[in-house]
Amino acid sequence: MSRLILSFDFDGTLHDPAATPPVDPGFFELIRRLRGERGAVWGINTGRPMAHIIEGLTESRFPFTPDWVVAREREIWFPNRFGRWIGKDDWNKPCQKEHRRFFKKTRKLLKSIRHEIEEHTGVTWIEQGDEPAAMVARTEEEMDWIVDRLRTLTAAEPLLHWQRNSIWLRFSHRDYHKGSSLRQLAGYYGLGQSHSFAMGDSHNDLDMLHPDIASMIACPANAVPEIRAHVTTHRGLLCEEPHSQGCIEALEHFLA
Repeated sequence: MSRLILSFDFDGTLHDPAATPPVDPGFFELIRRLRGERGAVWGINTGRPMAHIIEGLTESRFPFTPDWVVAREREIWFPNRFGRWIGKDDWNKPCQKEHRRFFKKTRKLLKSIRHEIEEHTGVTWIEQGDEPAAMVARTEEEMDWIVDRLRTLTAAEPLLHWQRNSIWLRFSHRDYHKGSSLRQLAGYYGLGQSHSFAMGDSHNDLDMLHPDIASMIACPANAVPEIRAHVTTHRGLLCEEPHSQGCIEALEHFLA
């Protein structure tokens, strides 16, 4: 029986590409112990698509598979006993259907936003498959300006949301994000926010770093200023260590 759910952002939080290995082995030792002693289930909650998550797990040499992953901030996947990843269809299919309908409805608005943003910045707009509206800025400062402008441009459509990580941004439906995905997973395991832990370092983690989603929230020492301020406001833990060392620090603070 699961008694805790642990949610970690991947890039910048758990995973440090400059480190060898990218994830501290001590993290896996602690997760293994929390699984056995505290009934913990754990997973990766990231903006990466599923294929890139699998690449990251392989490159990082995970000694065992997460109990679940959230891909693109909204798709829930579980590993089966053969090592294949199976989507949670009762969540993923409505999510996909809602996004297709929503992007069709907001097509003109998104076209107008694209024109405005491309006219004033050097952003690269991305249209591909079921990701018809995303962009990459040249710098963090440029993306800061874009986000400020988006608040005005999207004011008339309250369901139009976006997920930002550094210089990358994708548009999405307001109801589907890391926070709602984590809440859905907690319910799947029969848990509530009082038994949920979440940790992240960037803007797209804001939705899961909230007491309504997880009573235990934290960010690593390398988190962006907005995340640090948010975690402080909600009485979470600002770790003194970066990346996976910070994850260990947070787990020991809340659970050890």
